[in-house]
Amino acid sequence: MDLSVIIPSFNTRNLLDDCLTSIFNSNINYHFEVIVVDNNSKDQSIEMIKRKFPQVVLLENKENFGFSKANNQGAKIARGKYILFLNSDTRAQKDAITKIMEFGKRNPNCVIGSKLLNPDFSPQKSCGPFFSLPVVFAMLFLKGDKLGITRYSPDKVKEVGWTSGACFLLQRDIFEKAGGFDENIFMYFEEVELQYRIRQIGGKILFFPDAKFIHVGGGSNQEEAQPVMNIYKGLLYLYQKHFVKWKQMIIKIMLVKKAILAILIGNIIRDGKITTTYRKAYEIVSSY
Repeated sequence: MDLSVIIPSFNTRNLLDDCLTSIFNSNINYHFEVIVVDNNSKDQSIEMIKRKFPQVVLLENKENFGFSKANNQGAKIARGKYILFLNSDTRAQKDAITKIMEFGKRNPNCVIGSKLLNPDFSPQKSCGPFFSLPVVFAMLFLKGDKLGITRYSPDKVKEVGWTSGACFLLQRDIFEKAGGFDENIFMYFEEVELQYRIRQIGGKILFFPDAKFIHVGGGSNQEEAQPVMNIYKGLLYLYQKHFVKWKQMIIKIMLVKKAILAILIGNIIRDGKITTTYRKAYEIVSSY
């Protein structure tokens, strides 16, 4: 088995249908399997898979274990030399899977990120430098993502600090050597933390723009404020796990300042969503 495609899913039946259709309609020049790990969906995702895609290896969880654990479950039964972690809200374009596999084989000991596109085919910023203190500052206070400083979508192969967990390829033995996803992270920043550990053991993170995938985004999100909450939790956990105390303190200070500033702006412009979101974010830092 050359490749195992692992897809965690939670209440994304229609998106998952599109994702699986795109995979099996692709021109994949390798012996591959597809593993779907369902986190107790209530939208008939299971029935759809069994009816339309009987060739899929299906793991049915009795509760929502989150993104990290679901991916680890899939990896434990994967038979491929390479693993392609794929979100259920993605669609492979043309020969994207063959291209990313060929590039991965030419670049061993690397995580390979793909070019993600929005549904209108515009580029989606899906990689960036590692979240060092200056990078976090630029993201929080200098609109780093919008300016292309802290998040971008290159048109050439580029070594980066992280690439989106929506779609990336790596050798299974590298994934196992790094210890897999940290299951303390339910969702968001799990790929950043994993890729940090892979870099610590000598691996590289490469962005490969020739393999293109549509990424809808937010398919499993049930709450509008959740991305902000998870970014806060992810940064706090990342720094607590891997960095010294003074860096942990600086991260906390920056996150608190950002929350207070956003709350003030929300009050001034009378935007209740901003105010509510960042009050929750402030509470997360205060309780950490």
